[in-house]
Amino acid sequence: MIAFVFPGQGAQHVGMGVELADRYPAARRVFDEASAAIGLDLLRLCREGPEERLRETENTQPAILTCSGAVAAALAEHGVRPDLAAGLSLGEYTALVAAGSLTLADAVAVVRQRGRFMQEAASSRSTAMAAVLGLDADRVAGICREGPGLVEAANFNAPGQVVIAGEAEAVAAAGERLKSAGARRVIPLAVSAPFHTSLMRPAAERLARVLDGVPIQRARIPVVANATARTMVSPEEIRASLVEQVASPVRWEQSVRMLRALGAVTFVEAGPGTTLAGLIKKTVPDTEVRSVADQATLEAALAAIHTRPPDGGRASDARV
Repeated sequence: MIAFVFPGQGAQHVGMGVELADRYPAARRVFDEASAAIGLDLLRLCREGPEERLRETENTQPAILTCSGAVAAALAEHGVRPDLAAGLSLGEYTALVAAGSLTLADAVAVVRQRGRFMQEAASSRSTAMAAVLGLDADRVAGICREGPGLVEAANFNAPGQVVIAGEAEAVAAAGERLKSAGARRVIPLAVSAPFHTSLMRPAAERLARVLDGVPIQRARIPVVANATARTMVSPEEIRASLVEQVASPVRWEQSVRMLRALGAVTFVEAGPGTTLAGLIKKTVPDTEVRSVADQATLEAALAAIHTRPPDGGRASDARV
């Protein structure tokens, strides 16, 4: 089985998705449809930047979603489609588009508002995020709970890699305690808000009202949810998950393990960057992992996938 995984915010760069949009009509249609939905020329933004504008959260989120959707469209032109899907944070929306639960137009419109809500939720505070390397996830979460201040585990990315977030002083203090506890490194991250913490609850509440007006269909393939690392298929589950994930930790390591348990033997990271591929290799090293972002990586992935032996069929409505 093939699992498509989709990147989140932070993977953006000027030039992303452009080569495939220029080569493949299906990829170009993704950019055209998404641009029309929000009144912003996303292909021009991705082609020309500037980087500062692309980094603005309300532009970043629809741009990454669209680029990732264009990669998936190019893969589909070659007959490669997912049996399972998941996405990191923002990428969960791309996964739901791939699964037929959300239309592309609705997804880009929602994530543009989501980005703005998340940015505004923390605008009055001094906040920070940091990656913690080399320490057990439970130990990291426990040290964060010791205080002082508000700092929480925000992303469980892979074995030995957890991201913490919260108030800036609390994150810095927790970082010192984590290093004393044996963390190999604590690396500050260049992000604009403490994503996936309780500080994002106002954003989640605003997003819930938006999602109430968005039609959501039953997923055609299982999608593993960030917040629970369980499959979601029904519209009710999907709507609840999209709200919950804003202010809840991303359980990416557990999500990858779930995809493997459901039968994924090949993972395709569809979209900019290679971060997810690295995390997957650390988590389930017995699988094949490919990152696809341009023509060269597309051709390499196609060659690998088309020479792979059959793996026992497709997933339809697997639930765990």
